[in-house]
Amino acid sequence: MASKASLENALRSEIIEVISKALEAHFDANIITVGSGELSFQTVDAEKNEKFPKIKVSIPRGTRNGEGGYIPYDGYDAAEAYKEEKESKAQERAVKKAMKEAEKGKKKFEEEGE
Repeated sequence: MASKASLENALRSEIIEVISKALEAHFDANIITVGSGELSFQTVDAEKNEKFPKIKVSIPRGTRNGEGGYIPYDGYDAAEAYKEEKESKAQERAVKKAMKEAEKGKKKFEEEGE
């Protein structure tokens, strides 16, 4: 029976191979390995500036449970938490913008009233 680490390494290698082939086909680029589980390739942006996007592939174990084990990582839970965080930050920005606009309106009203 294979170890968890060897199974994860095999899966990571397969994922990297699939991503590399897709990127090579789409960008007609040479994919290079820049770190453990990290890929990069040369491309250019709309203004022809050279760029090197870096893609990291990882298979997270999860978080420690305090008893020497892990609470398994759940991508669905992580996606939901990220969505909620984005929504919360968007609400905070909206509140700050509304407060700023209200302050501008207040100052304008005070200036006109003088």
